[in-house]
Amino acid sequence: MSFEAQAAPAPVPGASVPARAGAGRRPVLALLVIAAAELMVVLDATIVNIALPSIQSGLEISAGNLAWVVNAYAVTFGGLMLLGGRAGDLFGRRRVFRFGIALFVLASVLGGLAPDAGLLIGARVLQGVGAAVAAPTALALIATNFPEGKERNRAMGTYAAMAGAGSTVGLILGGVLTQYLDWRWVLLVNIPIGIGVLAGTTVLDEADRSHGKLDVSGAAAGTAGLLGLVYAVTRGGQQGWADSVTLGCFAVAAVLLVLFLLRQSRIEHPMLPLRVLKDRNRAGTYAALFLAGLGMFSTFYFLTLFMQHVLGYGAVRTGLAYLPFSAGIGMTAAIGSKLVLRLAPRLVAAPGLVIAAAGMLWLGPLTPHSSYAGVLMPAMFVTGAGLGCAFVPLTLGAVRGVAENDSGSASGLLNTAQQIGGALGVAGLAALSTAFAGDRLPRADEAYFSGLRTYDAELVARAQEAMTYGYTRAFTGGALVFATAALIVAVVNDAGRPEPSAAG
Repeated sequence: MSFEAQAAPAPVPGASVPARAGAGRRPVLALLVIAAAELMVVLDATIVNIALPSIQSGLEISAGNLAWVVNAYAVTFGGLMLLGGRAGDLFGRRRVFRFGIALFVLASVLGGLAPDAGLLIGARVLQGVGAAVAAPTALALIATNFPEGKERNRAMGTYAAMAGAGSTVGLILGGVLTQYLDWRWVLLVNIPIGIGVLAGTTVLDEADRSHGKLDVSGAAAGTAGLLGLVYAVTRGGQQGWADSVTLGCFAVAAVLLVLFLLRQSRIEHPMLPLRVLKDRNRAGTYAALFLAGLGMFSTFYFLTLFMQHVLGYGAVRTGLAYLPFSAGIGMTAAIGSKLVLRLAPRLVAAPGLVIAAAGMLWLGPLTPHSSYAGVLMPAMFVTGAGLGCAFVPLTLGAVRGVAENDSGSASGLLNTAQQIGGALGVAGLAALSTAFAGDRLPRADEAYFSGLRTYDAELVARAQEAMTYGYTRAFTGGALVFATAALIVAVVNDAGRPEPSAAG
């Protein structure tokens, strides 16, 4: 199934779009609207992490299903991002941007008022759809509203800063809202931001529309396949890998993903031009980004649970405890951006991923009595420093040498690889963590909450020890993931130092 857009001829996809008159009149307001939208979408990927323990106890969600509060958003966001960007080209970027923001706000209302886990997870799916529509069109609107050169570069820098700040702001704001109001406010806070963004879209200029078709059936097959895969991994950890439903979900996911790839290879206007993956350096970079997202998302997930369930941190203290991670990324990203001008990408990315793996291994010996200053703080800083160093050359490598009309798809695939990697990482490592914790104490998470309700300090202590053992096995698994990504970069990527124009 596809929708066809009837419109006037448009520029080549990926080419520069001249700014219109409106941009010259109100460029500051236009940039503020676009940056606020990006901040809201990125913030939502981390703000909910801090509230996970409160959500789990408030709605009585099992450890296995808790991962879906994160994964429902990540899979739909990553799986539909290419479709969202294409929809903006076909039906008008400002119109599609408004639809995405409105859907995101509506889903936030539903999630904030959800009475049970099922409705909350459903709302997170809708949030992911809204984000997948809004995020790529927000970036494209910069090209529509700012002329090429200094103005557009400045706008892109602000947009990137919002994307980077969103994670840190989300961790701290999530802690404040959860501790002093209620976990529901980590979703309801999107209402005033979203309404403000919608009101501000009147200052944005619309771009000419492109010809072509919107590949809805392809997007549905790809996203459903990814959801099926994540569900199969989650269920396998809970019910066993030989479970008939688990095996059936793996089979259905495989069929849907193969159908998606076959369709992309045959249609005239694919969301994912497979030629983008034919270059070995680019393919290796996407694989490394997938694994980096897998390791990073799961790091946030398990560290949050450890700090609140085991160390007894409040939500605000948990958010502030992540600052060394953000500081590590920020410091080395600046260094990495200079190193890529002088060295081959693999000579910057591979060591960075090895450093990130070392930081995760540092978390391996954690116990319920480990100190923040002695273990958590330095381990988070080292992990963040390694990732900050790796992300710059990986991001550049994902779009290096891409044909101009494929640049949008290549950029979208970069984000998709990280989001889907993150979803699979949380699902897979949560299954691993639950299995190891269960070896020490069956249903350790349920025992923990039971001990809290009955004031059984001995049961709580046993459950904390078992959960910590599970979390540390997950951290070790994350270290192996980062090490594998480093190996892929070192072996597969053979690109040399970029030319000065390409590096710039």
